[in-house]
Amino acid sequence: MSKIKVLIVDDSALVRNVLEEGLSRDPMIEVVGKAADAYIARDKIVFKKPDVITLDVELPGLNGVEFLKKFMPQYPLPVIMVSSMTDSSSSVTLDALDAGAVDFVLKPSFKLQNDLDKMIKELIEKIKVAVKVDVSGWKKEKKIIRNDIVIGRNDNYNISNKDITGKACNNIIAIGASTGGTVALEYLLNEFPENIPGTVIVQHMPPVFTRMFADRLNKSCAVTVREAVNGDVIEQGKVLIAPGGYHMEVVKNGNRYLVLCKKGEEVNGHCPSVDVLFDSIAANVRECAIGVILTGMGRDGAKGMLNMRRNGAKTIAQGKESCVVYGMPKEAYECGGAEKLVNLQYITNEILKLLKEKKTEP
Repeated sequence: MSKIKVLIVDDSALVRNVLEEGLSRDPMIEVVGKAADAYIARDKIVFKKPDVITLDVELPGLNGVEFLKKFMPQYPLPVIMVSSMTDSSSSVTLDALDAGAVDFVLKPSFKLQNDLDKMIKELIEKIKVAVKVDVSGWKKEKKIIRNDIVIGRNDNYNISNKDITGKACNNIIAIGASTGGTVALEYLLNEFPENIPGTVIVQHMPPVFTRMFADRLNKSCAVTVREAVNGDVIEQGKVLIAPGGYHMEVVKNGNRYLVLCKKGEEVNGHCPSVDVLFDSIAANVRECAIGVILTGMGRDGAKGMLNMRRNGAKTIAQGKESCVVYGMPKEAYECGGAEKLVNLQYITNEILKLLKEKKTEP
C-alpha cells in the first residue's frame, strides 16, 4: 500500500519542522513538502501532488479560508486545519470547515511534550481518515434553504405523545455528530421550523469552538441556538449544543427536562460524548425522543442509540452518500441502533414525519 503524501502549510518554521518530524514517525505517511504561505503551497500542490494538506489557520497574505476559496476549486484535496484556541482562530477555522476543510486539530503548547504527542497522534488519525474523503463535489455552490414544510402555528409537538405511564410528555430531538458535522448541522438546523421540539446536540469540538459555532448558527436559523449551560431547560424552538470539554446529559425535573453539563473522563475518546447524551435520553426520555446520528469517524453514539431504540425512541442515521465520513452512522446502523439510513437533505422531513406520527398516536 502506498504512503499518504502530506503537504504541511504553516508560516512558522518551528511548527513545520515539528509536524514533519511527528508525522514522519508513522510508516504510512510521507511528508512531501512544506510551505510558509499560500502561494508556495500552490506550487507545491502542483509539483508534489499531495494526498492531504495540513493548513495553518493564520497565514501571511492569504489566511486558511482565503486559500481554500482561491486555490482549492482548481486543486480539490482533503484539508485538515491546524488552529490555535483563540476567538479569531476559532472563527476562521469554522469558516474553513464551511469552505471545504475536512477537519481540524488544535495547536498545543510546544513546551509540553505530552500535549504535542497527543496532537500528533490525533493529526495522524485524521489524515488517515481525510485521505478517503471525496472532496470533488465541494466546489459546488452550497445552498442552505429553509424547509418549506411549516408546522402549524397551533401545533405543539412538545406534548403530542405519551410515555409508558400514559401521561403526556415532551418530545426531545437528540443529535450526535463529529467529522463533517459542522456543515451537516448548519444545513439541518437551517431547515428546522421555529417551533421544532427542544433539541440537544453533541458535536465533537473543543472549548471556545462550541460557543462560537452555536453563536454562528443562532444568527442564521429560525430556532434559537446556543451553547448549553448546566441546568438549562429544554424548550420548544431551542437548540442546546454541548460545551466543549463537558459531557451533557438530559434529566427530568418535575414536568420539565434539563441538561446537566459536567467535566468527566473521555468516553470513546471524546468529551463531550454522544454516547453519554444518548444513554441519558434512553434512561430519562425514552419513547418521547427522536435520535439522529450524523457524519463522523469512530463509533461514538452507536451504543447509546441502541439503548435509545430499545427504550422506545425513534432513531435515524445519516446515509453514506451525504456523509463526509461514514463511520458513526455506519456503526449505529449495523449494531441495530439506527432504524433507518436517511441522506442529509431528507432528515428534517423524516423528523417532521415522525413527529406527526407521534401526534396521531392514541
